[in-house]
Amino acid sequence: MIDMDKLVDTKASTQSKQVFWDQDVYDQEIKNIFGRSWLFLTHESMLEKNGDFITTKMAEDSVIVTRHTDGSLKAFVNACTHRGNSICTADSGNAKSFVCNYHGWVFGTDGKLVDVPLREKCYHDELDRESLSLKTIRVESYRGFVFGCFDETAPSLEDFLGDWGWYLDTWMVGAGEGVELVGPPMKSILKCNWKVPTENFVGDGYHVGWTHASALNILGGELGGLAGNQAEMPFDELGIQVTTRHGHGFGVIDNAAIAIHAKRDEYAKYMEETIPKVAEKLGEPRAKLFNGHWNCSTFPNCSFLYGTNIFKVWHPRGPHEIEVWSWVIVHKDMSEEGKREVVKQAARSFGTAGTLESDDGDNMVQSTQGNRGSYTREGSMNSTMGQGYEGEHPDYPGIVGSSFIGETSYRGFYRFYQEMMSADSWDAIRANDEHWADCFPNKDYWKDRLAAKAAQAEEK
Repeated sequence: MIDMDKLVDTKASTQSKQVFWDQDVYDQEIKNIFGRSWLFLTHESMLEKNGDFITTKMAEDSVIVTRHTDGSLKAFVNACTHRGNSICTADSGNAKSFVCNYHGWVFGTDGKLVDVPLREKCYHDELDRESLSLKTIRVESYRGFVFGCFDETAPSLEDFLGDWGWYLDTWMVGAGEGVELVGPPMKSILKCNWKVPTENFVGDGYHVGWTHASALNILGGELGGLAGNQAEMPFDELGIQVTTRHGHGFGVIDNAAIAIHAKRDEYAKYMEETIPKVAEKLGEPRAKLFNGHWNCSTFPNCSFLYGTNIFKVWHPRGPHEIEVWSWVIVHKDMSEEGKREVVKQAARSFGTAGTLESDDGDNMVQSTQGNRGSYTREGSMNSTMGQGYEGEHPDYPGIVGSSFIGETSYRGFYRFYQEMMSADSWDAIRANDEHWADCFPNKDYWKDRLAAKAAQAEEK
């Protein structure tokens, strides 16, 4: 077992560069993190009819997700229990069963072995078909988003999301009819470690004005003023960052939900009509969030930008490479023209060949490949921005940072990363539930800040 205290220092907020490169670290991640966490699989809108299926990945395992004949969702490993051949090579479709190309074994949409050629003559009718069903995976859905988990002792999906579910509900249910994903997914390969894009999306508002400066100058609009990270920008008044118990987190830029969209007439109209409904249904704090632009990650490897409305999974392919899958989020009750607008603008900015996607890809590759050098790997990375300027907020659950530019969510991601990598079971993780936020010492930050603000208002 790797000594994670040497690789992730939650007090100093540093991480060893080895976590982006070493094979031993990666092997432990596959076991302790991807083997225990809930991993995004698909959206129910892609499995509407009985027999509908998609193939996807859980880390490096190939998985089939189906809508079974009774309407339930099933997931199982895409490997024949005879000689290990893949039983499905299609990305999606509709099927009554899955037949292995190698020897013709037939599996139902629940993963059970239902037929074997020459079972009576060559197996002498002695084959135990029940024991040769496909390896099943726990599958649960949250607001239509389907996740799978290999670990039977893990908490439910709803409990794993925890306070993060409270935030997700802002846009998943706040608008009325919910959301869906538009696919099939756009796919690409990046030569980077899976944690680099996850940490970027979980809380890196810092890079927006610098990495994307040229694009922001061209786009203009609400985010144009961020170009170059100009110090006079009132960063503490533009948004917040949040981290939650199980490492999920995000940053939000206020009043910027549609800021990245050059063509936005229908989207703007939809938001104008919907924000009051969200306020009535969920309250003003979440209505404010609904009108913000979010950069987010659901631990461990699922990220999205609400507002831009791109949704991504970073499938690991060893410690130095990932396969990126990208969908577009649309609200179900949007007009068809509005949906088309959102899809085009999301693909234009963060699709496989998107303008801002290309900016990020260069950074993610270099942040990983630089660690090829053994002396480089002896160094550490720093995530102390905004440390001490974060705490419990009266309106928002979790630990809330003072600005959308900070590293509160980084610290929260790596806090839970270290915990999962070190713990030998979910029982050991649950034992920390009451004390998970102890590494954020200034929990009264917001109480003191809001009290001071109120006092200033009284003086005026």
